[in-house]
Amino acid sequence: MKAGTDGGAEHMTDVTIYHNPDCGTSRNTLALIRNAGVEPTVIEYLKNPPDRATLESLISPIGIRARELLREKGTPYAELDLADTHWS
Repeated sequence: MKAGTDGGAEHMTDVTIYHNPDCGTSRNTLALIRNAGVEPTVIEYLKNPPDRATLESLISPIGIRARELLREKGTPYAELDLADTHWS
């Protein structure tokens, strides 16, 4: 996201959301962005998953490991044993 100014009022532009329309949190977040007067680029990540390079470019500036982004509730996280450290 880039911060910009418009007549002294700051606003965010170039917003991208990786969206899952079946997820209530994602739908609410998209609505909040739009209600703020911003029309984001919407990427439905289940239909168009980001490649490794894109994921690395998104995660690296945050300073966390990819594992910390994984959702556990309502997913096959436990079934796939994704908590096992041998995965990362």
